[in-house]
Order: sequence, then C-alpha cells, then structure tokens
Amino acid sequence: MEDILTRSEQLKQALEDFVLEAEGDLAVSLETFSAKRLAQSPGVNTQMVLLLFLLRGRVNGKTPIELFLESELDLSQGDRQLVSNWQNSIIGIFVVTETAEDGFQLQNWMTEKPYTVKLKNASEKQQLSRIKVGEIVVAAISPVTDSDWIFSSSCTILGKLGKPKLAVAIGNFKQNYPDYLYADAPELLEAAWSSVEWYHQQFMDFFGTDEIVLPGYQLEKKLTEFQALINENRLASAGIDSSKSLSELAQEAGISAEEIAETAAGMGTDAKTVNKLLNNPAASKMMTPQIQLPPEIKKASEVTVISHPRWGQVFLTTYTQLQSLLANPSSDNTATLSNLLTEALRKPEYNAYIWQRLAEKYPSELENSLRQELNRPNFLLKSNLPDVLEEFGKQINPQLPEIASVPLHLHNLFQEAVLEVNNKQKIKNKNQVRKGFST
Repeated sequence: MEDILTRSEQLKQALEDFVLEAEGDLAVSLETFSAKRLAQSPGVNTQMVLLLFLLRGRVNGKTPIELFLESELDLSQGDRQLVSNWQNSIIGIFVVTETAEDGFQLQNWMTEKPYTVKLKNASEKQQLSRIKVGEIVVAAISPVTDSDWIFSSSCTILGKLGKPKLAVAIGNFKQNYPDYLYADAPELLEAAWSSVEWYHQQFMDFFGTDEIVLPGYQLEKKLTEFQALINENRLASAGIDSSKSLSELAQEAGISAEEIAETAAGMGTDAKTVNKLLNNPAASKMMTPQIQLPPEIKKASEVTVISHPRWGQVFLTTYTQLQSLLANPSSDNTATLSNLLTEALRKPEYNAYIWQRLAEKYPSELENSLRQELNRPNFLLKSNLPDVLEEFGKQINPQLPEIASVPLHLHNLFQEAVLEVNNKQKIKNKNQVRKGFST
C-alpha cells in the first residue's frame, strides 16, 4: 500500500504539471473553464477548480486525464489504470467516523456511503492530524484500490457542527458542487430528478398551464392548496387515508401508542409531541404546513411562476414587465428595459431556461436590447447568449432544483435544524421581553 500511495502522489504531481505547463488548446480550455467555474461558484478555491478541470474539462472531446495518458507512453499498465481510475473521483461533504494512524473512515453526508481514505505521506499526516471523529470535512477523494481512497486536493475542515450549521454547510456544498450531490449514488440522483418531473406534472394538472401570474398574497393561498393536494396524492399513492387521525391509522395497522412513541423517539421526536398528537384528535389529523414564501414575493403586486420538468419552478416579480417592454420597444422605455435586463442577468432566479424562453418569444427585440446593454454590436442571440449567461455565473444545463426530493436523513436534518433555530429564537424573544419588564 505504501508503494501505491507514493506512486499516486508522483503521478498526481505529473498530471497537474502537464496541465499547468500546457500550451495551445489545453491551456485555453483550462483558462476558460476556470473563469466560468469561479463565476458560477465563488466559494470554490483555485486548487479545487484545477481538480474539477481534470475531472470534467474537455479539450477537443477528450479529458485532460486522457490527454496526459496519451502523452506518457512509458507509463506501465498499472500506472495507467491508477490514473484512469481518478476519473471516478468524488467531491463530497463527509463526516469523520474513525481516525487511524494511516488515514480516516469517512461517510458521505449526502449519500451515507462509507470510504476508507489513506494518507499519502508524513506531511499530509501532520497537516490533518487535528481532525477528530465527528468533524465535517469538504474534500475530494480518488480511488487507488478497490477499497482505498486518497485525498486528491486539500480538504476543508469545518469541525463539529450543530444541525443548523451543518444544514448551512450542506447548502453551500450544493451551491459550489452541484454536479457532486449524489455522484456516488446514481439511484438517489435518478429519484431526485424523477421527483422534479412529478412535481412539474402536478403543477400542470393543478394550474392547467406551466406559467401563472398572480398577486403575491393570492399566490401564497393557491400554493398552499397545491401543496395540500400534492400531499394527499402522495398519501393516496402510499395507501394512506389522509382524513384519518394518527391514532385511527395506528389502530387500523395494529400498532400501539407505545410503538409509535418508540419509533418517533428514534427519529428525534420527543415524547411530549407524540402524546399531544395521539391524545388531541384535532392536532392528530394529518395537516399540510403552510408554504412560506419570501416577503418580497408575498408583498409583490404581481408574481410570475414558471414550471419546468428539469428546472423546477421559478418565481419572478418583473417578468411580465420585462416581456411587455420587449414586446413594445421604444425610446421612452430604454432606461427601464436596461435596468430590468441588468437585474435579470444578475439575479439567479432568471436562469438559462427563462432566458431561452424570452429568446424564443422576442428574438430580435432581445438581441438588439442586449447589444446595447452589453455594448457588443456584434452580439448574436443564437450563438452568444450561452457565453453571456455563463459570464454572469449562470448554469447552462439544469441543476437539481430546491423542489427535488432528498434522502430521508437529509430531510430529517433540515427539519430538525429549522426546529432548533426556531426554538432558539423563541427563547431569545422571551429573554428580551423579560429584560424589558425588569427595566
């Protein structure tokens, strides 16, 4: 194992040198890839960007790893296999489950998959010696054998995190590495994408269209109705009658209150809450939580919601105004249109799909407006729009939207994190009230 680790370090350095010292198409591709990646994910450091280029970059249809192997004709078959396997590297947010003299046992928080990671040399052992069991790290790991992995980039040590901070860390990971959410669990990825398509179809069935426009306060009510219908459909598909209480369902299933309490406790629900649900018929009905829209959406006089089977749903407060100005361009509204276009380029909710939608409806008007806004007289909507969107940090291909289903352990984490934050806020508010009375 020590020989493999030493050789892995040597080959990794040779691969990085090959890419960084390259000229021509490879150098141009690295520069372009790095600029786009840093624009899309400012939280990713340059070392990770280089690794991402090695894994996901393309030069004339080939990966940098493939080009390296083609250039190094003297490499043994074992070396070639080792380097080739690095294309199966994973970037993840991991929890440390065990520490050892020669490495760590990690578990991917997103997928619960375990990994044995070996330390390559004494320097790396010293750098990572302070990592303890239970701490969270964001790292890239690469396979060296069928069962052993190595760190393929410097890892970020986040320490031991409470549930709210862990939920935030996972959110940051999703933003910085959207391609690696379930990289080692394709079945979870497929299920997540299927849930987005299902949600879109439910939207279409409920509203009768993929685009609705409503005042914010009405939208909140309609979405609450929509969510209630979705939950009923899910329960019905699982063979559960949503009109019955928890106690009634438990009795029909032959489950005692004690068994429910034990199960709930195992999922993190306290006994007081369980007793309340069991003993209060009104509280024990299966209820749908109210959808909480951001204040700016609820207060908006007009909100456009657009649904797509891959992009999910987006909420836009200026979309109809932007469409109106593009449909009727004039010198009187040039400044307003300019402001709206600038806003649309900068705001993440105006994703690539929304721009494609605008381009299909108003091709010439949008092209002329962007030529002026970007000060690019030769701008062509059909060929240049994707590059412009990437310049502004927008993904050209859809990433898993927020409505996508998540594994149960992640769902529970997010729910518990919200509950903990709310409880802390209640305690803080009570203390502030007490302090006010005491003075």
